[in-house]
Amino acid sequence: MKFTAEQIAGVLGGEVIGNPKAEVYKLSKIEEGSEGSISFLANPKYLPYIYSTQATITIVNNSFIPEAELQTTLIKVEDAYMSFTKLLEFYDQATKASKSGIEQPVFLPDSVQYGANLYLGCFSYIGENTQIGDNVKIYPNCFIGEKVKIGNNVTIFAGAKIHSETVIGDNSVMYSGVVIGADGFGFAPNADGTYSKIPQIGNVIIEDGVEIGANTTIDRATMGSTIIRNGVKLDNQIQIGHNVEIGENTVIAAQTGIAGSTKIGKNCMIGGQVGIVGHLTIGNNVKIQAQSGVARNIKDDEVLQGSPTFAYSDFSKSYVHFKNLPKIVTEIEELKKEIENKKHANNG
Repeated sequence: MKFTAEQIAGVLGGEVIGNPKAEVYKLSKIEEGSEGSISFLANPKYLPYIYSTQATITIVNNSFIPEAELQTTLIKVEDAYMSFTKLLEFYDQATKASKSGIEQPVFLPDSVQYGANLYLGCFSYIGENTQIGDNVKIYPNCFIGEKVKIGNNVTIFAGAKIHSETVIGDNSVMYSGVVIGADGFGFAPNADGTYSKIPQIGNVIIEDGVEIGANTTIDRATMGSTIIRNGVKLDNQIQIGHNVEIGENTVIAAQTGIAGSTKIGKNCMIGGQVGIVGHLTIGNNVKIQAQSGVARNIKDDEVLQGSPTFAYSDFSKSYVHFKNLPKIVTEIEELKKEIENKKHANNG
């Protein structure tokens, strides 16, 4: 699929400097640009590449003024980075839109209701009484359990597993290896040291505009629902326990684990490898630095680091001293010797 500089400028609201009929069919980094590709320049660090890039078209800020001859056609925009992001979205949607139809073999019972423009990849299984909206893309080797509800414009990539009674809102994306609605970790200890399984009879609700990264798992509730609110973005390899609730527009980085029944507010930012114990309440607009361990309730707007976590500013100050501990210990030992020597001298 080819696009001209003129067409792209129309999508981005930009101005073409050079050949408006220049055609591209792929995306590239500016330093790796080749004929037929489009790139962008936003970071001044990459400025030298604008004069050597082989990219056919380059998106630049309006403020850019070349200091030497260019081989590339420019599209000038207000914000090159955001415009290239918009172009990536456009390209992604254009690519996905080409997928449609039901491949074979698949398991698709008569009780399943599905909307217009469904793409269902081969070797996928759809459970009884499942409802699927319009413009849904389900890639090969997916499992969708019974009584699942999937909204409009949802994409589920290859190998994802969506268990029974899960609800997925509009415009959400599930990447490969995602498991949603498996049983939560619920076991009751017995007197003889064994464990009895507690039935997990709830479900998972994923609201609109949620993205869930590869191999992330979200457990079904013991009772009620595990809830992922509108606009949440989850990285790869995250574990979310039963009955957890994550508030709107919260983002969580890879390898974070959240134990059961914890409630996380909206607009939070949680770094990679964070561990959060169960039954906590975390407020809105909270920031938790990578590899932190959270074992207490957190109020709105706190910024935390450490294991166990404490205020980020206090952590930074304490860490300065922590790095200097060997030196500090040596100085203390020297002071102790000096004091002892003075005592002996006075006693003598």
